[in-house]
Amino acid sequence: MGTDVLVIGGGNAALCAALMAAEAGASVTLLEAAPREWRGGNSGHTRNLRCMHDAPQDVLVDAYPEEEFWQDLLKVTGGITNEKLARLTIRASSTCRDWMRQHGVHFQPPLSGALHVARTNAFFMGGGKALVNAYYRSAEKLGVQIRYNAPVERLEIENGRFVAAWVGNERITAKTCVLAAGGFESNREWLREAWGQNERGEWPADNFLIRGTRFNQGVLLKHMLAQGADPIGDATQAHMVAIDARAPLYDGGICTRIDCVSLGVVVNTEAQRFYDEGEDFWPKRYAIWGRLVAQQPGQTAYSIIDSKAIGRFMPPVFDGVKADTLPELAQKIGLDVDTFMQTLNDYNAACRPGTFDHTTLDDCHTEGVSPAKTHWARTIDIGPFYAYAVRPGVTFTYLGLETDETSAVRFGGVPSDNLFVAGEMMAGNVLGKGYTAGVGMSIGTAFGRIAGTQAAQAALRQGAPA
Repeated sequence: MGTDVLVIGGGNAALCAALMAAEAGASVTLLEAAPREWRGGNSGHTRNLRCMHDAPQDVLVDAYPEEEFWQDLLKVTGGITNEKLARLTIRASSTCRDWMRQHGVHFQPPLSGALHVARTNAFFMGGGKALVNAYYRSAEKLGVQIRYNAPVERLEIENGRFVAAWVGNERITAKTCVLAAGGFESNREWLREAWGQNERGEWPADNFLIRGTRFNQGVLLKHMLAQGADPIGDATQAHMVAIDARAPLYDGGICTRIDCVSLGVVVNTEAQRFYDEGEDFWPKRYAIWGRLVAQQPGQTAYSIIDSKAIGRFMPPVFDGVKADTLPELAQKIGLDVDTFMQTLNDYNAACRPGTFDHTTLDDCHTEGVSPAKTHWARTIDIGPFYAYAVRPGVTFTYLGLETDETSAVRFGGVPSDNLFVAGEMMAGNVLGKGYTAGVGMSIGTAFGRIAGTQAAQAALRQGAPA
């Protein structure tokens, strides 16, 4: 017995698709590769949703109009984005919260110190884990058939139409299908192939940590590309954050992030600075630092702060390396003391006093040092001093399937009439590079809902189930 709509994946986008399809009157089966206790993919690690709003709304203060959201996205992506789909995502972010509440998601006012995002982002009560659990409860109530430990290895596709999915030796048919099975961030071989070898002979991807689920192997994405689905994006582009080098290989999540970068300096293993730590607010810049560190020797760097920075950022889970003097700090983290001191002395000498204000793009900057630090540049001179070793932490990859406002998968530019895509598998349409806090959930929610609606309509047009 077939189902109307088959949803492949178990995170936010997949759940939004399943819920919308069920609400539209379709029978729905959802296949989650992970066991029940690991369900939800990367969505369990999320905290908030970036939302457009023209006036204060419940947990959101002030206004965050469409144009500002678009400009923020344009800036972080460097223009590598589909404006039509980006604006569709932005508009959808302004209207989805009531629907989310109907399915048991609760919002809370942002916590203090939550990265200047009180105005732009709505925080989930209980985080992404609570959101995922709420959606699964709602899906079960609506009669969605949920299967865990059900990784899909391949699809049968005829002339751009979905026919069946294979889980092991089991063939599962459906009238329509939504692909929402995540990127390939947990697939070390594919990351290695994408990133290749650098001029130092290193394989950078060997040193990447995976911030989220171990189940996003990209099996379905690779299969779809081999089947001729139109690709979007670059295999080396990803939401990649500089995270604590001591983080676990998988599922470290949000608490492994190091948020003091803009309050100090960052040096590589050769004790050299390599990028402007004060370029912009941290929520708009934290996701470029993983990539920057990936380009450094050994894919490791050190965020260095002094005591003036303490209390101004969310403290990491693990304490940093602490020392009473800068030379002692260099020794403790294994850097060449003379080079380290030259770098810090050059930086300190270049700092120009201003009015320090971490909540605005202030006038504390450097002069005569490269790279410059354009905001929040204060001398690092009050002990004790702290160092946090960081490595690249991959959240999700941006290579995916090209789509349009109907979320259809495309083959040779022709949209499929019964195969749709949502979430990480198509986020590259909106995110060519870069990231801004909460936008992954905006994309997954918008396109998950579109995909579910379109899949249900296409299935119901076909009449009674097979």
